[in-house]
Amino acid sequence: MDYDLGAEAGSLRDRLRDLIRDNVPESYLGAFSDNPEDLEIAQRFCKVLAAEHLLTLAWPEEFGGAGASVWDQTVVREEMWAHYEPRGAQYMGLNWVGPAIMRHGTPEQKAKYLPPIAAGEVIWCQGFSEPDAGSDLASLRTRAVPDGDGWRLNGQKVWTSYALMADHCVVAARTGAPDSRHAGITLFLVPMDRAGLTAVPIPSQLGPHHLNELFLDDVRVEPGEAILPVNGGWKVMRDALAYERVGIARYARCDRLLTETRAALGADFDSAPPALLARYARAAVHARTARLLSYKTIAAQAAGEIVDSDAAAARVAVTRCDQEVGGVLMELIGSDAFDGRDQAGAPLHGGIEDHYRYSQAATVAAGTLEMQLTLVARAALEAR
Repeated sequence: MDYDLGAEAGSLRDRLRDLIRDNVPESYLGAFSDNPEDLEIAQRFCKVLAAEHLLTLAWPEEFGGAGASVWDQTVVREEMWAHYEPRGAQYMGLNWVGPAIMRHGTPEQKAKYLPPIAAGEVIWCQGFSEPDAGSDLASLRTRAVPDGDGWRLNGQKVWTSYALMADHCVVAARTGAPDSRHAGITLFLVPMDRAGLTAVPIPSQLGPHHLNELFLDDVRVEPGEAILPVNGGWKVMRDALAYERVGIARYARCDRLLTETRAALGADFDSAPPALLARYARAAVHARTARLLSYKTIAAQAAGEIVDSDAAAARVAVTRCDQEVGGVLMELIGSDAFDGRDQAGAPLHGGIEDHYRYSQAATVAAGTLEMQLTLVARAALEAR
């Protein structure tokens, strides 16, 4: 297929970059820090994007979008991720929660949940992983039992990025028999202020807000908060994970950091050891390869086909590239690369240290590297 996104994509990129320059500080490295102003910057910028009809660009107009193509939305994703995701945690609602509700929700759910996402007013988090059900989500044990016309949730979730700042959570719970695995899961749309739901942060090298635990103690769920059919949640989760795996354009940040680091080093770049320059070149090639594999999956999604193995292959390439670029840039910069966002004069305002540290979890988030490779291998065997 033709991966040339055309002149309109270039104009859209210029427009987005202008908005970012005018509304986001050059030193911004994401909303997930100890400084509450970083989150406020992201929340304000989401309102700017919404007013410009860019926040949900590719959503249908009936749901608050602009009806643009998925390729236009891809440009938005790339520019957002390249500039440290100034939409903050709202990308989760935009990338997969909203589309999942469009595909699987009731008319009432669409009317209730989609407009606030399109307006940039709400943050969602994802309650999938558990202490003993991370990559093997089908073994989750959080339980939903009938309670009148609704449900009661009991269990524990882990990872759960942005739980402390989120307004709602998509909680996966078992509604079938204990051993029902894929066939016995239902998704619930739960407000984070619901009685019995507690979020606890987990300190880590990723920094604030990336890792949290959720404890669900007899949490009441109303009948309209379940994504139907009951026990049909696995299909929704597969769709969601496929969208998530290509919804985060890590390769775009890799491209930008490679370019900006070379410019920042100037003549020192050319005098770097030849072996290190060769690694830099390979990393640049891998960033472009990851982009093309992501485009293959996006093209399939645009045609209404979600191919798990293609999304997994793209995810493998993107996350490996993320870590490779982080390692190469740390070596190119030297000991100064350990200077973070809070240190004056840090290279690229601390962006290299931030990228390297955060990339260490890239091959675990949204399904481990091993699980992605398993999906690819199974597809190859089935095609023989």
